[in-house]
Amino acid sequence: MRPPQMLDELRRMSARVGRNILLVQGAGGNSSVKDGDVLWVKASGTWLADAEDKEIFVPVALSAARAALLHGDERVPLAPSAGTTLRASIETSLHALMPQRIVLHVHSVNTIAWAVRTDARDEFARRLDGLAWRYLDYRHPGLPLARAVSDAIADDTVDVLILGNHGLVVGAASCDAAEALVADVEQRLTLEQRSAPAADHDAIRTICAGTNYRLPRDPRGHDIATDRYSRAIATSGSLYPDHVVFLGPGLPVLEHREKLSAMIAQTTANGLPPPVALLVPDLGSLIREDASDGAEAMLSCLALVTCRLPLTARVNYLTAENEHALLNWDAERYRQQLTADR
Repeated sequence: MRPPQMLDELRRMSARVGRNILLVQGAGGNSSVKDGDVLWVKASGTWLADAEDKEIFVPVALSAARAALLHGDERVPLAPSAGTTLRASIETSLHALMPQRIVLHVHSVNTIAWAVRTDARDEFARRLDGLAWRYLDYRHPGLPLARAVSDAIADDTVDVLILGNHGLVVGAASCDAAEALVADVEQRLTLEQRSAPAADHDAIRTICAGTNYRLPRDPRGHDIATDRYSRAIATSGSLYPDHVVFLGPGLPVLEHREKLSAMIAQTTANGLPPPVALLVPDLGSLIREDASDGAEAMLSCLALVTCRLPLTARVNYLTAENEHALLNWDAERYRQQLTADR
C-alpha cells in the first residue's frame, strides 16, 4: 500500500511534537492523516518522537473504523496489505470520527494542569474564546472516549477538544495548521511554574544502596518530592491515564526513617509488586532500576504538571474504578510491552 505524500509531512510534524516533553511524554499522544478511505494513524506503543526514524504509522480502513465504533468494537483491523504486525492506536476511533484530514492528540502539561481542575470551566471559556472548542469530562480511552467525542461533534465542527484528566486533541486541514493550533492553545493555557527546592542526591543514593532502586535520569523527577505542594497533589491520587499505566496508581511515600528494604518487603508480603517510583519527602524521588523509558517520562510529566497547579486549585482525581479499568486493559498491557522493548 502506497503511503500518501502528506504522510511524510505528518512524520516530520509528529517527530517535532514528540520531542517536546511539554506536549508528549514517552509513548503518549498520537497523530493521523486521512487519505480517501485510508486512515494512517500512529501505532499503539510507538513514540511520536521516532516518527522520522521508524515506521510508526499503520493504515486503517476509515469506513471500517467508523463501523467498528457503531458496533461497539475498539479493536480496529488494519487495511488490507498493511504489511505490519503493529496495532493501530488505542484511540483510532477518535481519529476516525474527527472530520479534519489531520488529527493530533497530545498530552500537553499546560492543558492537563487545567484539565485536572474542577474549577477550570470559566478559565477555558475565557482563554479559548474565538476557537471552535469543546470540553469533555474524563472518559476511559478508546471506545468510551470516542463515543463522547461523537456526541460532542455531532452538531458542529469542533477543531479543539479538551479532554478532562487526559489532554488535548486538534483537527486541521494540514500538518502546519494542526501544529500551529496546538501552539495557540498552549499559549492561551500557559501556566507559571512553581520552583522546587533542590534534591539531596547523596542522601537519595544512600537510601538506594543495596536495593534495585536508583535516581531518576531527569533531575526534574525529584521536584515532586522536594516541593511539598507538588508532593501533596501527587500522593492524593492519580491525575491522568498514562501515570496509572506506567507508574501505577498515585505515588507511595517513604516515610521519615523508614528503611526502603523494609518497605519493599512489606509491599511484597501484601502481594503487591514493588512500586515503580516513590517519593522521599524533602530529599528526592526514587525509581526502580528496571523502569521503562515510558515510566521515566511519566515521572518527569508528573513533575511538570504538579508544579503548574496553583496552591488553591481544586483537583479532580481519577476514581478507583478508572484506575482498575486502565490496569486491567489488554490494550494498555500491549502498549507497555512495546514501550519496554523500545
